[in-house]
Amino acid sequence: MTAEQEIEQPTEQPNVDEIRVLEALLFASAEPMSPQAMLQHLPEGADLNILLPQLQERYSTGGVQLVEIGGQWALRTAQDVGEFLVIEKEVSKKMSRAALETMSIIAYHQPITRAEIENIRGVATHRGTLDILMEMAWVKPGRRRETPGRPLTWVTTNEFLDHFQLESLIDLPGLDDLKASGLLDRRPAIETIPDTGDLFDDGDKDAAEVLAEESDDDAYDEASYKEMIAENASADNEEEGEI
Repeated sequence: MTAEQEIEQPTEQPNVDEIRVLEALLFASAEPMSPQAMLQHLPEGADLNILLPQLQERYSTGGVQLVEIGGQWALRTAQDVGEFLVIEKEVSKKMSRAALETMSIIAYHQPITRAEIENIRGVATHRGTLDILMEMAWVKPGRRRETPGRPLTWVTTNEFLDHFQLESLIDLPGLDDLKASGLLDRRPAIETIPDTGDLFDDGDKDAAEVLAEESDDDAYDEASYKEMIAENASADNEEEGEI
């Protein structure tokens, strides 16, 4: 037999188990597969009407089952074991500044309306801010005010007291406690105002000096002011004498 005859001799196709190929396809696919997509990988002549029920029967008692989803097929966790695979984990999320300010205002001024919260903060309160505090179970709606419009008030909950380990609202920290903990500045308010020079960049030092000089020129004491008045009066008398 020549080499040419060996090349022309047809090669034998491997005997592939169709149901094993189908199983591998469904296992490797991240999304449910349509019958058309399966047939592209299966040997020619494969009948899905026979293969799919057989594979479904094989997985019927296992932890993974073959299910049909809108005409497509996929391997999914059995429903009776799904609850054992759920992992619950608490994730702490930092409160936004708006939520923290709103929570503090409600705690110290309750019962308080949304308009009053906005008046204290100086900005509008987003509806989502109160929703977040309600989801955390720290605030809840209170009674309506007996005023025009009957606005709804907001108050804290027992969950709020429990989270911050407070027996009652009387145990909320006062002004001195907040200063001692570093949450408020202990210095007098006048000392926290920056110097005039700090308001200018290095390139604006001349402007700061001019501002300081103008301030000094306007700072007349009482004696200088009286002396200026006397000089003006003397000059007026001399002009009247000449006339």
